[in-house]
Amino acid sequence: MRRRLIQSTLAVVLVVIAVFGVSLVIVETRTITNTAQERVDTEAVRLASIVDSRLLGDETVDAAVLRDQIQGDRYAEIRIPGKPVIEVGDRPGGDVISARERGEEGETVTVQEPRSSVTREVGRTLLIIAAVALLAVIAAVLLAVRQANRLASPLTDLAETAERLGSGDPRPRHKRYGVPELDRVADVLDSSAERIARMLTAERRLAADASHQLRTPLTALSMRLEEITLTDDPDTVKDEATIALTQVERLTDVVERLLTNSRDPRSGSAVTFDLDEVIQQQLAEWRPAYRSAGRAIVSSGKRHLTAVGTPGAVAQVLAALIENSLMHGGGTVALRTRVTGNQAVIEVTDEGPGIPADLGARIFERAISGRNSTGIGLAVARDLAEADGGRLEMLQTNPPVFALFLSRTAPPKKSSGDTEPTVR
Repeated sequence: MRRRLIQSTLAVVLVVIAVFGVSLVIVETRTITNTAQERVDTEAVRLASIVDSRLLGDETVDAAVLRDQIQGDRYAEIRIPGKPVIEVGDRPGGDVISARERGEEGETVTVQEPRSSVTREVGRTLLIIAAVALLAVIAAVLLAVRQANRLASPLTDLAETAERLGSGDPRPRHKRYGVPELDRVADVLDSSAERIARMLTAERRLAADASHQLRTPLTALSMRLEEITLTDDPDTVKDEATIALTQVERLTDVVERLLTNSRDPRSGSAVTFDLDEVIQQQLAEWRPAYRSAGRAIVSSGKRHLTAVGTPGAVAQVLAALIENSLMHGGGTVALRTRVTGNQAVIEVTDEGPGIPADLGARIFERAISGRNSTGIGLAVARDLAEADGGRLEMLQTNPPVFALFLSRTAPPKKSSGDTEPTVR
C-alpha cells in the first residue's frame, strides 16, 4: 500500500509538471523571442535617429562614429543614398533576428542579431524550469512518503491489534492516529477488545466458580457413597442413598445456577422458602466433616422464618461460610437467625483466631485468602447473595461474624420465640 500511495502521488505530480511545464516553456520561448525582436527593433529606430541627426548637422557618418552605438554582438548596415554602405560589427551567420528602419533623410538602417542569443536565453530558462520541476518532484516524493507512512503505519498497527485479538490477547491499545476513518476502526477494535476481555473474564470466572462450588457437594456425595460401601445395614444404605440423591439434586441446581449466572448474574429465580429447611440441610451435610475434625456445628435463633430468594443459592452461600469456618476457623461453628426490619439475617460465626487485620474489608475480593486456598469462595458467595437481592457482610473480625441478609415475607400465623442452641 505504501508503494502504491507513493507511485500514485508521484504520477499526479508528474502529470501536473508535464502539463504546466510544457505550457510554461512555450510561453517563455515566445516571450524571449518577442523580447529579442523588440530589442532589435528599438536598436534600429535608435540608430536611424542618430544617423538622421548627424546628416542634418552635416556631420560625418561612418563606421568609426557608429561603432560605439552598437551593443553586444549585433550587426548594423546603414545605406545612405549616394554614399557607400556603412557596416558596423560583424555580420552574423546562420539564422538571425533582423529589423529595418528608414530615416527621414532617406537612409535605411538594418540591425541584425544572432538567433543563438535567444536560444541561449531559452536554454537558461529551460534549465530553471527543469530545476524547479525536479525540486517539485523531490518535494512530492517526500510528501508522498510521509503521507504513505501516516496512512500505512496505522493500518499496520490495526492489523497487529486484530492479530493480537485473534491470538487471545484482548488488551485495548487506546491509540489514535488523527485520521477520522482510522480512528473509527481503532475505536471499534478497542470496543471489541474490551468485550472479548469481559467474555474471557466471565469464562475464567465461571470455571473458577464451578470448581469451587462443585467441590463441596461432590465431597459430601463421595462421603455418603463411602458410608454406603462400608455398611451392610439396609436402613443405613437407604438413608445414605436418600441423602446422596439430595446431593445430586443440589449438584444439578449448582450447575444450572452457574450457567444462569454466566449469562445474566441478576437473573435469579427468587421464591419464598423456609430458612429452617436450608439450615437443617446444611447442618446435616456438614456434620460428618465437622465430626471428623473433632468440632461441632450448632444453630440457634428465630425459627420458622421465611425469606425471598433462591434456596439453592442461599444454600451455596451458607456452604461457603461453613466451609470457610471449617478451613480457617476453630471451635464450634454457630448459625444464628434473627430479624432486622424487613430482612431475615443468618449469622455464621466460630471460635477461631479471627480474620487477620491486613485482610479486613478485602476478604470478599477474589484471590484474597488467609491461607493456601483459592480465595474465591467468599467472593462467589457475595455474588450469589447479591444476585438474589440480598447481601453478604462481615460484621466482625475477631471472632469472625458473617451475616447473610435476605428479604422476608410477612411473618406466618404461627409464631415462636428464640430457641436454645441445638447441637447437630
